Amino acid sequence: MRNTPSDERTPSKPQQSAKLLYANSARYDPHWHSMPHTHPCAELFFVVGGKGSFHLQNQVYPVTQGDLVIVNTGFEHTETSDMEAPLEYIVLGVEGLEALSAQPDSSGWAAISLHGLGTDLTPYLHSIVREMELQEPGFQSICQSLLEVILTLLTRYANFAFTLADGDKKSSRECAMVRRYIDAHFKENLSLDELAALAHVNKYYLVHTFTREYGTSPINYLISRRIQESRRLLESTNHSLSQISHMLGFSSPSYFSQVFRKQMGKSPLEYRKDSKIQQAKAGEKIGV
Repeated sequence: MRNTPSDERTPSKPQQSAKLLYANSARYDPHWHSMPHTHPCAELFFVVGGKGSFHLQNQVYPVTQGDLVIVNTGFEHTETSDMEAPLEYIVLGVEGLEALSAQPDSSGWAAISLHGLGTDLTPYLHSIVREMELQEPGFQSICQSLLEVILTLLTRYANFAFTLADGDKKSSRECAMVRRYIDAHFKENLSLDELAALAHVNKYYLVHTFTREYGTSPINYLISRRIQESRRLLESTNHSLSQISHMLGFSSPSYFSQVFRKQMGKSPLEYRKDSKIQQAKAGEKIGV
């Protein structure tokens, strides 16, 4: 039986409180829009091909295949690519994690080279992206476990330090902003991508935090606001279903009817008929 020396280094495990929110792969193309932005969670950029630069507030950090850049919550950044060697990376959005950098003047970010790490993280990263895309039963548990493996290996082989970060306050502000925007623009043709871009967050992260904050997804909240307004129009106007669906941004009258029935338990025409009956009864009582 092997005895473990008392001074053997045991990696710390802050990853147990870190939660994977999203994972994406990206490759530079001519339509890549590089604008400074922030996120209400930490982002881990694993460069898997090409080369480019990360613009981190007033600093520029060149990257190439095998580099890892971690941008902490709320830290402004953007990425640019070399034209001859298009930048490719896999990015993980992680809540509750903050990187501690050994580099000077880089409190909001950290970077390390994974060359000679002693283990290959690429299979774990591709597995996470694949699981996130397919979203088969149990994918969230698998992705979370893979994240913990990646962070443990980084801690073990790269002498990389993490601490816990509280992203709740920031995410609450982002969600409140999106909700106010929906309230003001629910009649317009809004998409999840547009709402995420408005808040400068990944769309999967927005769904997660908005649902946690309000108990429903941004798109379901948008639909509920439209249904609420459609009830008012059905009760107080003679607009046709086609007119109402068009006014409220539904793709078609049939889709409007389908969503309305799902939420209200009756069709829009049945709702209008019932509301007219209730209004007539109320009028008779007032007359009496």
